[in-house]
Amino acid sequence: MKTKQKIRFKIGDIVTIISGAYKNKEGEIIKLYSDSGKILIKGINFKVRHIKPIKENEIGEIKQIEAPIHHSNVKLKIN
Repeated sequence: MKTKQKIRFKIGDIVTIISGAYKNKEGEIIKLYSDSGKILIKGINFKVRHIKPIKENEIGEIKQIEAPIHHSNVKLKIN
């Protein structure tokens, strides 16, 4: 059985990324995933998603979505 990880952040906090491709960038926490220990930050960690057309008349598209980051890779911004 998986255990929930304790995340010391809350929705709306401004955090700074301390490791990875987005190092030293800041963003606001949108969502918390306590079961995996990850957080979703506004404007950080974009991934490309290819969407196929479902109906014959539709056109496929490429969307950029924000992917979650592990909570150990961020720190709370001090004002």
